[in-house]
Amino acid sequence: MCKSRAKKSSVTKLYIIKQVLAALLVLTAVAELALAFVDAEQGAVPAVQYTNPSLYIATSMMVLLVQDARRFCLRRDSGVLFCFWILTLLCGILPFQSLVRKALQEPISDLPRFILYFISYGLQLLLFLVSGFSDIAPETKEIGKKNPEVTASFLSSVTFQWYSSMVFKGYRKPLEIEDVWELKDEDKTKALYTAFEKNMKTAMQKARAELEKRKRKKRRQEGDPDHGSSMSKAQSQDILVLEERQPKKKKKKGDNEDSGPPKDYPKGWLMKTLVKTFQQNLLLAVAFKVVHDALVFVSPQLLKLLIAFVSDEDSFAWQGYLYAILLFLAAVIQSLCLQQHFSLCFQLGINVRASLIAAIYKKSLTMSGATRKESTVGETVNLMSADAQRFMDLANFIHQLWSSPLQIILSIVFLWGELGPSVLAGIATLVLLLPINAFLVAKAKTIQERNMKNKDERMKIMTEILNGIKILKLFAWEPSFEKRVNEIRAHELKNLVNFSYLQSVSVFVFTCAPFLVSLASFAVYVLVDENNILDAQKAFTAISLFNVLRFPMATLPMVISFLVQELMGDLAVLFLQPSCLCSVTLDIMPGSLVAVVGAVGSGKSSLVSAMLGEMENIKGHINIQGSLAYVPQQAWIQNATLKDNIIFGSELDEARYQQVLKACALLPDLELLPAGDQTEIGEKGINLSGGQKQRVSLARAVYSNADIYILDDPLSAVDAHVGKYLFEHVLGPKGLLQKKTRILVTHSISFLPQVDNIVVLAAGAVSEHGSYSTLLANKGAFSQFLNLYGNQEEDVSEENTAAVALAGDEEEADEAVDPCTEEHTEDVVTMTLKREASIRRSKLSRSLSKKSTSFQEEPPKKLKGQQLIEKEAVETGRVKFSMYLRYLRAVGLCFTFWIVMGYVGQYAAYVGSNLWLSDWTDDSVRYQNQTYPTQQRDLRIGVFGALGVSQALFLLFATMLSAQGTVRASRVMHQQLLSNILRAPMSFFDTTPIGRIVNRFAKDIFTVDETIPMSFRSWISCFMAIISTLIVICLATPFFTVVIIPLSIFYYFVLVRNWAPSEAFALLRAVSWWLLGFVLVTSLCHSFQRFYVSTSRQLRRLDSVTRSPIYSHFGETVSGLSVIRAYGHQERFLKQNEITMDINQKSVYSWIVSNRWLAIRLEFVGSLVVFFSALLAVIAKGTLEGGIVGLSVSSALNVTQTLNWLVRTSSELETNIVAVERVHEYMTVKNEAPWVTKKHPPHGWPSRGEIQFVDYKVRYRPELDLVLQGITCNIGSTEKVGVVGRTGAGKSSLTNCLFRVLEAAGGKIIIDDVDIATIGLHDLRKSLTIIPQDPVLFTGTLRMNLDPFDQYSDEEVWKALELAHLKTFVQGLPERLLHLVSEAGENLSVGQRQLVCLARALLRKAKILILDEATAAVDLETDHLIQTTIRSAFADCTVLTIAHRLHTIMDSNRVMVLHAGQIVEFDSPEQLLMKQGIFSAMAKDAGITTAESTAL
Repeated sequence: MCKSRAKKSSVTKLYIIKQVLAALLVLTAVAELALAFVDAEQGAVPAVQYTNPSLYIATSMMVLLVQDARRFCLRRDSGVLFCFWILTLLCGILPFQSLVRKALQEPISDLPRFILYFISYGLQLLLFLVSGFSDIAPETKEIGKKNPEVTASFLSSVTFQWYSSMVFKGYRKPLEIEDVWELKDEDKTKALYTAFEKNMKTAMQKARAELEKRKRKKRRQEGDPDHGSSMSKAQSQDILVLEERQPKKKKKKGDNEDSGPPKDYPKGWLMKTLVKTFQQNLLLAVAFKVVHDALVFVSPQLLKLLIAFVSDEDSFAWQGYLYAILLFLAAVIQSLCLQQHFSLCFQLGINVRASLIAAIYKKSLTMSGATRKESTVGETVNLMSADAQRFMDLANFIHQLWSSPLQIILSIVFLWGELGPSVLAGIATLVLLLPINAFLVAKAKTIQERNMKNKDERMKIMTEILNGIKILKLFAWEPSFEKRVNEIRAHELKNLVNFSYLQSVSVFVFTCAPFLVSLASFAVYVLVDENNILDAQKAFTAISLFNVLRFPMATLPMVISFLVQELMGDLAVLFLQPSCLCSVTLDIMPGSLVAVVGAVGSGKSSLVSAMLGEMENIKGHINIQGSLAYVPQQAWIQNATLKDNIIFGSELDEARYQQVLKACALLPDLELLPAGDQTEIGEKGINLSGGQKQRVSLARAVYSNADIYILDDPLSAVDAHVGKYLFEHVLGPKGLLQKKTRILVTHSISFLPQVDNIVVLAAGAVSEHGSYSTLLANKGAFSQFLNLYGNQEEDVSEENTAAVALAGDEEEADEAVDPCTEEHTEDVVTMTLKREASIRRSKLSRSLSKKSTSFQEEPPKKLKGQQLIEKEAVETGRVKFSMYLRYLRAVGLCFTFWIVMGYVGQYAAYVGSNLWLSDWTDDSVRYQNQTYPTQQRDLRIGVFGALGVSQALFLLFATMLSAQGTVRASRVMHQQLLSNILRAPMSFFDTTPIGRIVNRFAKDIFTVDETIPMSFRSWISCFMAIISTLIVICLATPFFTVVIIPLSIFYYFVLVRNWAPSEAFALLRAVSWWLLGFVLVTSLCHSFQRFYVSTSRQLRRLDSVTRSPIYSHFGETVSGLSVIRAYGHQERFLKQNEITMDINQKSVYSWIVSNRWLAIRLEFVGSLVVFFSALLAVIAKGTLEGGIVGLSVSSALNVTQTLNWLVRTSSELETNIVAVERVHEYMTVKNEAPWVTKKHPPHGWPSRGEIQFVDYKVRYRPELDLVLQGITCNIGSTEKVGVVGRTGAGKSSLTNCLFRVLEAAGGKIIIDDVDIATIGLHDLRKSLTIIPQDPVLFTGTLRMNLDPFDQYSDEEVWKALELAHLKTFVQGLPERLLHLVSEAGENLSVGQRQLVCLARALLRKAKILILDEATAAVDLETDHLIQTTIRSAFADCTVLTIAHRLHTIMDSNRVMVLHAGQIVEFDSPEQLLMKQGIFSAMAKDAGITTAESTAL
């Protein structure tokens, strides 16, 4: 009887009251039994007087026991008992009234029994009232606070009364996520997913077995024994993802479509799993729906009886009242069942969504590398958002599959009873309409599919644009990408328009349907037989039955098409990519340091992937003993605090943490970050410089204290001296990790002499390995390589031996000063200058770092710049009316006007046909006992038909127009959003998570495209329906217009047409009833809606805001998969995902309940309306004709629905219009300077390439300090200038200023006599060239990546590739220039990507070239290639090189040394080396003594 038995259960007051009352009941029954025995002594007593009290005793004892048993439950009152009390009270009414009657007529004969009966009836009444309250024990109070639903009483759960407090709270103030109640334990993601997974495994096994059977059968048919060998393990694992990606991917064009027969997959397991997991929910929902469907048919029958009662003079008054009460009860029970049913359906929906998202997430953590290449992050996120959402929608309607046919069959049965065989005419009409609809659905489906593809494609490009926005800005490529997005969008909108047209045609068909059906049936009925006269009873009963038919007929095809859409979808066919390692045999000793070297693309990163188990292993095996830590080539940073990034879920050990920070040279960086290690790092580590990211990534590995360290070139992104420091303190023979096994992929030769073993890779195989000395002696590829860069190398090795020899005191002194002195952050967003920051933080850092003893200190205030990512703005309060206007303006005001006119026309015709029908039915009275004239009959049918057709035509006109208008709105809004986002300044992208922008383009644009138009249409038609019913009433009873207008009460009154003065009194009495009813009803409706809308709207907003983190977290996980797996942190990330999911789930669940809360209350008001109109008919009996009563009550029955819909659609419209608000928010983001201005630079500018900085100052954001503090210098034409400085000195800021990514805070930059601040950004950016720090590529062809505007000929492109040493590589590709680059260029190695960026620069050939640390990720050989190319190709250009490795700039004309945003030294390298300054100190660290000593 009880789910969770509480250990102890206290006795509450309510419990005592219940038990006392039940005990008293037992006593009354005992007394009655005693009476019977007393009477038996005086004479025979009928048996019933023994059995009755005995039964009462038994049941009351049962009640006592049940109430006691429920004491141990969370929800203490029992639904069974509540229903039992209702039934006993209802059954007691008859004896109750007969006893009262008797007592009034004559003296009471049997006084004791009379008294006992009333006492027991009173007790039952009290028990009924008491059981309506929630009984909350003190120990469950806390649980009840977190979620009142678990402790709510039965009555409260049925009416959702427990939710009221939330609605009032939401009305008083905008809800925050903290206000929303927790989920029940069984609704939490973890619980759902556990059940889902268990069922999934069994279903998958069955499906696989079936698949094997199919394959064997196929093989037998083909007579080919070895064909279709079973899938590799990886593939079978990936089936889960594929099956869920079903509605998505089609087979990629050209993905060798002729490669044998299409692969077969396990089928249908997903549905089976879902059904099995949620069967309890499904069965309960079925039960409620069956009761509801049965009751739907009771109302028309009661209406029939009521009309008969009004038409019949001799019927008793009580019959009328009984019918009215029954109508009311039927309506109430119907609405309770329906709301419970809906509540279950929606709950099923969100639970299905949660388990699918959890499954996709878990799957993505275990996905094999090959599958990961198959689907981009964008697609998988789409899979999580769009497709899981579709399953959620499907769950809401799934029961229509059986309920619609049931309703259709029942309607037909009842109609047959009314109209006999002529119903068949109506049904035939319906059947004819079905194929039309099926055709429309099929068409719509293909359009939708095409659109899914477009949407995917568009989201993919958008994600890429946002990820590579910096490159787009630097190269002035935005127009090209804007064009690409707009082309896809144009296709999408074309499909959308066609889809809307189809929709309007099917709406047209369905408006016609009920009407054509009734026309056909009535016409046939009247024509078949002279004696068949249409009277009110028949017509209105039939019409209300046809109205019942209308809904299932409309939804059935919809649901079927929806199902088809969900369950179809070709599966993505897996094509495994060949891995890049041919055959590698390696044996690595524990505790050794192994270096892996090789040229770009020789398979170094692949080797690392293989060790981590990320590569498909085709043959052979990898054996790893111990735990792993991994530092990837491109650092992966989470959006969390710096400290969380380093600790990465391990226990915090303060001493070790400080030691790691020191070893990884992070302490100076912490000085600079606004809040030290509590500073929030943005998505992808956006507010850290490359070097800092790399060091954080390294620190994470070191802190994890694993046995084996796999380091993929961690030293590439840091300055030389920092690299040296890291090697000494962390990686090298004396570092923190000296006892661990370390595998270091590196390009830096200087450390090779100190490693135990060197592995040289070439073309995916090990060409040689051994220690440094062995390899040199072998005279193999390695020693040639070293000789090539020899002279620099000898210097370095001498330097190293010296360093090793002097390892004593000098080293000690050194380490204290060396990296810490100048290390600065180079920080894209929080570039706070050191002095000021360190002063501000000196007090704070001491109290933080040395675990401060006094805990009373107040928590540090958030410092300026500590929080980078602002919380997503949630608009609160009413949606501004301007948003509706903005949307309507986008639709076009002219369009809007005509659309409304169309609806007005439709409802005018609707009113006409209703009045005509009411008039027609009164013919049966007019022509009583005489033959019905044929021309009258034909006139009736003809006009009725004409009115109906015109109604449908008006509607078609309106929907067609609205299709045009809404698509226009979608176009305008997306266009404005896109162009504005592309014109937003860089700082906007630094402070806004990409997920948030993507959400605008995915969810909100989808709402504008598809949801808002539907909401608008349904709102207009509901509104019109209510107005038109009002008009019907006014036309019928002009007397009422006087009453309606002043009270402006929207409701239906009785229709009295031709009334004589004698009837006026009855009429006025009726009117007073009505008015009372209506004032009550409308005020109730209004107050419910007012309360509800504020809550619902805010919950919708919370849903949007809490949804973004699910996708952000997912995107982050996918991009850091290899890291998460290497550290074995999958569990922690799954937990994190569950937490994020639950937060979103609880806001959605709350929103669902708020809908049910409103619906139940509105439908109750609706039931009152029906009750009043029926009651009025009974009171005014004799003054009204049957036709009018029929019209009045059937309108009332219909209008309650419409009224509900009106409130529902207006709140839905309001919650959806939030999307317009959110899109608008990003349409008004402040733009950067205009792309093109009136002032153009002269043609061929810059021709000389002279750059002048005049007292130039710049800051990143208004609230931060200056980054460049007044720089003044001249750079001559074709001069080569190297820019150096410690991290954070402002090197990168310099490039940002040249491109005006940052606007000046003072001073100016002049290039060839033009002040760059005066010309358009594109004019400026197209005239400069940059080879950026991170090579960013976009999905598309290789050619598009080099030349998106198609400005250059193929020859020029090939020439550039040749100069960039990529020609041979590209010629080797099957598609050559049209080779498809995958997302973020993942199918090229980092070195190759860097070369592509070089080719871009060569193609542009501007007069000014900026190299931003471009050589960081490249091995020495490629580095050498790039350097020589730049020297020869850009000889006549001005080149600014921002260098990490000093070798690269030793041959420049001058070197600019930046420090804290100022130029401290600016002279030729020779001069600077002689001057003992910052530069010479840096050169010494890098092992450079003289400028000539570098071949590079």
